[in-house]
Amino acid sequence: MSPFTGSASGTQRWRHLRVTRQDGVATVTLDRPEKLNALTFGAYADLRDLLAELSRERSVRALVLGGEGRGFCSGGDVDEIIGATLAMDTAQILDFNRMTGQVVRALRECPFPVVAAVHGVAAGAGAVLALAADFRVADPTARFSFLFTRVGLSGGDMGAAYLLPRVVGLGHATRLLMLGDPVHAAEAERIGLVSELAEEGKAHARAAELAARLAAGPALAHAQTKALLTAELDMPLAAAVEMDAATQALLMHGEDYAEFHAAFTAKRPPDWRGR
Repeated sequence: MSPFTGSASGTQRWRHLRVTRQDGVATVTLDRPEKLNALTFGAYADLRDLLAELSRERSVRALVLGGEGRGFCSGGDVDEIIGATLAMDTAQILDFNRMTGQVVRALRECPFPVVAAVHGVAAGAGAVLALAADFRVADPTARFSFLFTRVGLSGGDMGAAYLLPRVVGLGHATRLLMLGDPVHAAEAERIGLVSELAEEGKAHARAAELAARLAAGPALAHAQTKALLTAELDMPLAAAVEMDAATQALLMHGEDYAEFHAAFTAKRPPDWRGR
């Protein structure tokens, strides 16, 4: 995403999220614990706009996404979203569905790794938000449920039918999206949906440790790796290796590549600058 901005200033306060920044790590917390962090129209819009703003800030090198209280996110609020959409016309519903997809695209396309810290329920849209992250660190209490067919909708919501087969394979994805059954943390780790299974109560701390490690590393290399992982999912091999070659040629003229050589020669740790 381009770092250039127009006249609008950065948002100082987010109404539906809690946002902190420290040492290159942005921590974004869904903050409706009394509703298991159920998403509202405003929460989706805040996530979309926040990710766009953070993507323009070169100071952000990693992001932790978590939920306050007893769970990660229970999905869309039944009253505030499902009830409201029943009164919408087709154009309004299409606008809403496009917005939810924009959040997932923003998670996949932002130029820094996203680590989801998942505890308790991650259901419906909450499961897809975790799925769209680059890493999922789960508490043993975590359970993922792609509930869309349970409410009479397609399981392929918010890009789930695109992302999930690429993470766990078509067979598991078909089962999870078609049936909507919960997947508990141990099985989620077994099928590859979870990147790391933390000790009980330690998921957020482990996610923060991973994000800090990523933030201290070569940010441009991480950004380009993430971009290639997404872009090459649907490329033939010839196009993929050509994109790899062009990307490496650019990075080989970067400061971090030269810094690695200097650090290796001097037998010291590299001072990564993200350039």
